[in-house]
Amino acid sequence: MISDILEQIKIQIKRVKTANGFYSQKLKDINIEDIKEFSDFEQLPFSEKDNLREAYPLGLSVVPEERIVRIHSSSGTTGTPVIVPYTQKDVDDWALLFKRCYEIAGVSPLDRIHITPGYGLWTAGIGFQLGAEKLGAMTIPMGPGNTNKQLNFMIDLKSTVLCATSSYALLLAEEISRRGLHDKIHLKKGIIGSERWGEKMRERIATELGVELYDIYGLTEIYGPGIAINCTHHTGMHYFNDFLYIEVIDPKTGKVLPEGQTGELVITTLKKDAAPLIRYRTHDLSRIIPSNSPCPCGRPYPRIDVILGRTDDMIKVKGVNIFPAQFDSVLKKIKDVSSEYQIMIDHLEGKDTVTLFFETPVAEHSMLKRIEADVKIQCKSDIGISVNPKGVAIGELPRSEKKTTRIFDNRY
Repeated sequence: MISDILEQIKIQIKRVKTANGFYSQKLKDINIEDIKEFSDFEQLPFSEKDNLREAYPLGLSVVPEERIVRIHSSSGTTGTPVIVPYTQKDVDDWALLFKRCYEIAGVSPLDRIHITPGYGLWTAGIGFQLGAEKLGAMTIPMGPGNTNKQLNFMIDLKSTVLCATSSYALLLAEEISRRGLHDKIHLKKGIIGSERWGEKMRERIATELGVELYDIYGLTEIYGPGIAINCTHHTGMHYFNDFLYIEVIDPKTGKVLPEGQTGELVITTLKKDAAPLIRYRTHDLSRIIPSNSPCPCGRPYPRIDVILGRTDDMIKVKGVNIFPAQFDSVLKKIKDVSSEYQIMIDHLEGKDTVTLFFETPVAEHSMLKRIEADVKIQCKSDIGISVNPKGVAIGELPRSEKKTTRIFDNRY
């Protein structure tokens, strides 16, 4: 299997080198015959999102234009967009990968799959739909927004599987609870992706919806969502190593890390037709779960752990590097603190200040002050910074139909 993967990688390298795209320059000094071991492959340069932006609009393509049947674009809102072309083979392969994801999560053709992620240039909604149709399940392609209609269709069509971002899944869960609709909802599973989410948020969604939750992973540059998912044992996300080769690197040094160590995921596509990627830095933080600890489900696919965050999520405050995931961990430890929070960073009177808003069901003044004091102590202990904790009522912080912004840096 390992030798087959290396040979497939070399085929892809040859394809991108001979095409008139950015890789023809990036890899022009690489002799493919010199790549005999993975250690040789690991000497190849990384590719980054900026490289893909420089290839705008169709410089990523290695196939004749007449073979391109679709384009997608990354969901980022800044800078030149990344345009990713797809051939029919890419579309079919993506559908197959997503079908595998549904099957690993225990979804069957008898399920009714309620899809709320967006459609259009973003890969999310259409990927969920492709896989559901490939599986043979009833597909309900709602897209985001119009919560009243979402709930009506969920009830009337007896949706059994919810596909959503964690932010919108929480919003729907809260609305179902507020309206007393639990007895009318038929959901059994939730397949959640597109953003990192903490354990408290996971517990709230699972409890309020009464479903089993599954993390799904993907990115537009690599097909889209549907390249990895966790099974019913929840021991990590199985990824499809017949389509992808995944490395984990130290994000600072670029050195490849051994199994089990956390770092940045780097992906090479083995079968991508229109736009293969070689050693693509995702900036997503995770680890490869050691192969000597197999999943009880017995599937042959290796696993990565949940996504902890992104390297570019890091913000430096008072000389300390902080990530949103750290605040998830802090709030998880505090009793009577809910999952939703928001961080405001300001520069006042010559120094940085961090205000941490968090939701709590506690309204009584003295108890709220005690909780705020606990949050302040825990942040200082675990993260190394002082925060101004502000407890607010459940539902007071904004909800999102897409992804929730947690950190607002107002210093610049």
